[in-house]
Amino acid sequence: MLIVALSGAVIGSFAMMLYASTHFANVAGPNNTPPALSAAPVYSGASDQDRIVSAVKRVEPSVVAVNLVVNGQQVAPLDPFSQFFGGNGPQGVQRFRARASGSGFVFKSNGEILTNAHVVTPPHNGTISRLDVIFNNGDHVPAHVLSANINADLALIKVDNYSKLPPPVELGNSDRLEAGQWAIAIGEPLELQRTVTVGVVSGFNREEPIPDENGGLIDFKGLLQTSAPINPGNSGGPLVDVNGRVIGVNQSTAAPGQAQGIGFAIPANIVRDRIADLEKNPGVHQGTNVGFIGAQLVTLNSDIRTQISYTGSTGVVVAQVLDGTPANAAGLQAGDVILRANGQAVTTADQVVKLIRASKPGQTLNLEIWSRGTKRLASVNVSERPADYYQPPQQPQQP
Repeated sequence: MLIVALSGAVIGSFAMMLYASTHFANVAGPNNTPPALSAAPVYSGASDQDRIVSAVKRVEPSVVAVNLVVNGQQVAPLDPFSQFFGGNGPQGVQRFRARASGSGFVFKSNGEILTNAHVVTPPHNGTISRLDVIFNNGDHVPAHVLSANINADLALIKVDNYSKLPPPVELGNSDRLEAGQWAIAIGEPLELQRTVTVGVVSGFNREEPIPDENGGLIDFKGLLQTSAPINPGNSGGPLVDVNGRVIGVNQSTAAPGQAQGIGFAIPANIVRDRIADLEKNPGVHQGTNVGFIGAQLVTLNSDIRTQISYTGSTGVVVAQVLDGTPANAAGLQAGDVILRANGQAVTTADQVVKLIRASKPGQTLNLEIWSRGTKRLASVNVSERPADYYQPPQQPQQP
């Protein structure tokens, strides 16, 4: 009986093995792989926090603060009407000394540093008396502007013969970004040194209007949107991924004082294209195909209508005209109301500014104007905006 029992056990085991080999062929074994699962695989590398910390350590030494001091003169209106418009009433010339700051990062091993043009563009009737780059180690090193393109809002500045220059930061490929990827902004927001903020890539190809000196807007297209907080002073600093590659140059925040978690950066691939133009065209320049007439414009409202005794319901008000500009040559004055531009009825300052900027230098802008109770026509020869045009401090400022 013992022999029979042992024989039965052997036969049963063999049968079970045979059954398993034919019915569980997909079960993991020495020569088999497990069946696929629907759950996402667990990332086996370092945590996201570790990767962010590593990226910051890699990039931060190459991020700099850009500080400048500007000396110049500005015209201050003296009577209430001119103060309201910034216009042609009694005025006095005042000297001013202004300070500004932003961020940048080492772009080349020869001392070239990339930043925003609006960080280093000198004010109207003013000169930069001092431009310093402050490195992560605390060194203050004099710098000078190599090239700036105002409409691209990018600039190259340079420090010479600095032996402790940190390594250049690597530009990434912004075309490969996906919504939800980590984005790290490094810079000096609100003059807080070496600040890091973290968010995600939240949008692409954004068109962000930035206030300009005409009271209108410059429409920057193709911007990268991020939830990483970007504040004044962050401008020109890098927006990097978790690998420490620059995916954008921090530029602005939507609706300052209102928007939360909506920042904008110039994508790395656009930066890469613009760098070639900056290197070929030294000096500060406006960029191509952008018109300028030298008049600050505001949209009509009831308060302005009362100030200028205008009874019409639509139009765009000329708030200020600078001497020596196309608007001045065409006879425009503060308090004039633009009714039509190139035959098109206008109701907002932005409409007129877009027409001006769409005009190439040398073209004529035909305006129908209400001026102190009478209507007249004015032909304005559009020019290119001077690179040192000053946006008054009381106007909305970009970061």
